[in-house]
Amino acid sequence: MCCRRRGQNRAFDSRFDSRAGALPESPRADPELFPVSDAIAMHIAIIGTGYVGLVTGACFAEFGVNVTCVDKDAAKIALLEDGRVPIYEPGLDVLIEKNRRAGRIHFTTDLKAAVHRALVVFIAVGTPPNPDGSPDLSQVEAVAAQIAEALDGYKVIVTKSTVPTGTGQAIRRVMEECCPAGASFSVASNPEFLREGDAINDFMHPERIVIGCEDPQANAILRDLYAPLIQTGVPLVATTVETAELIKYASNAFLAVKISFINDLALLCDRLGCDVLDVARGMGLDSRIGSKFLSPGPGYGGSCFPKDTRALAHLARSHQHRLRIVEAGIAINDDMHEAMLGKIKTLLGEPYTDKVAGMLGLTFKPETSDLRESPAMAIAAAIRRLGVTLRASDPVAIPEAATLLPDVTFCEDPYETAAGCDLLIIATEWNLYRRLDLERLREVMRTPAIADLRNVCDPMQARRAGFRYLGVGRR
Repeated sequence: MCCRRRGQNRAFDSRFDSRAGALPESPRADPELFPVSDAIAMHIAIIGTGYVGLVTGACFAEFGVNVTCVDKDAAKIALLEDGRVPIYEPGLDVLIEKNRRAGRIHFTTDLKAAVHRALVVFIAVGTPPNPDGSPDLSQVEAVAAQIAEALDGYKVIVTKSTVPTGTGQAIRRVMEECCPAGASFSVASNPEFLREGDAINDFMHPERIVIGCEDPQANAILRDLYAPLIQTGVPLVATTVETAELIKYASNAFLAVKISFINDLALLCDRLGCDVLDVARGMGLDSRIGSKFLSPGPGYGGSCFPKDTRALAHLARSHQHRLRIVEAGIAINDDMHEAMLGKIKTLLGEPYTDKVAGMLGLTFKPETSDLRESPAMAIAAAIRRLGVTLRASDPVAIPEAATLLPDVTFCEDPYETAAGCDLLIIATEWNLYRRLDLERLREVMRTPAIADLRNVCDPMQARRAGFRYLGVGRR
């Protein structure tokens, strides 16, 4: 049962390592309230062992912090305790094993024990979308209640999960209802900016750190936690909890809109006979625009952009405002799947039921095994609905994809995938597919045709090799 907090004790009963220290102008933890010892490192707990939780835990452990990662999935924790990482992220298995052997990272299903040991508790659980686009915060709220019930002294509760503005206040209300009498805590927001496939580098070399926190004591603790990065000159944005929550959504929505813009422009290039890669390069050399996220393709996917754009649009509507640019970006992205299917139909020709297509790449981007909201998977399902026989390959995602597309034949390499096909579809830009032997492909295919949805091939080379070729916005 939950009980309402009756008071707040500002005395701290945990200690942390301040060897790295904070910037001179940063507020520091009061040594009379919060004893500091060089010999005792800070302990943190991370609730949730998905991409964000595991990468965050492994990287903090690399900084010398004692980390306990918590998950209610006993099978996942057993894998991690055995040294096996249940997700694919380059370098993560090596980093976890190194710190596991050093005794700096631990895995458990015992949330209460982890909270007791920690000074800082990160919430890194999922916030999947509801049918109306709003995020489902039930996991966040459930974890907040469990943390509150486990409080045995002052803790800083930090939201890593991507959540809408106002969630921090909701967490505070839940915890005030559920924590023991006399327990004390602060609530903060520390959004992550980790790209799947390059998450470790993004954590170790971030472009900024955002800390949303009104409590000076909690602010000082989090600055000390991030001191190894702050001292190297990484910019720190210190703001309110609500603003920090919005920064994450705004950042993802802006990048998603940038992708939708170049994709919409690529469809115009198809009609005008222009080359969108030249257009993108000409735009990207303008420092006000920049070259990143100007690569046209079948649309954005993954666990962040689709979910976060819809959530931000829903948040705005719930406050009687419409983010029309974000809504337009969502609509363009939804249309891209049909536009790509149109290219595939053009190259296949009817009747589709007599045709065989091969697809290279199934994940939403290279260097990850993540199939969530993957344009490749959506297009693969649409191809099967046409009655086309489909063969597919991916460097890492075949085991999971096979459960989602049971009537697709999966192959080990591009040439096995292309064998006997009437069309080869390049759907994810893995480096493996950037240097395909076009002569070899033409020999194994029944009909030489390529739908290059990621523009990894040179159109002229493909045509000289005897292929009918369609890219995205390539003349």
